[in-house]
Amino acid sequence: MNYTQNEKIEQVTDSTIVVGVDIGSQIHYARAFDNRGRELTKRVFSFHNDLEGFNSFNLWAETLKSENKKTAVLIGC
Repeated sequence: MNYTQNEKIEQVTDSTIVVGVDIGSQIHYARAFDNRGRELTKRVFSFHNDLEGFNSFNLWAETLKSENKKTAVLIGC
């Protein structure tokens, strides 16, 4: 997908959670923010590089989305 800088910025709205993921070889780390850059969790979420880890990450992101009354999750790695 080729987006201009403005198109990238417009993807983040009041109803979006932005999740940044630090990819490691065995363990990955994620943090979640709202559209203004405020962190939504007190701790970094870690998950393993396997299907079970991905499923736990997906559940974590969906739970945060529900708890914060958001409709979209944007993930950056």
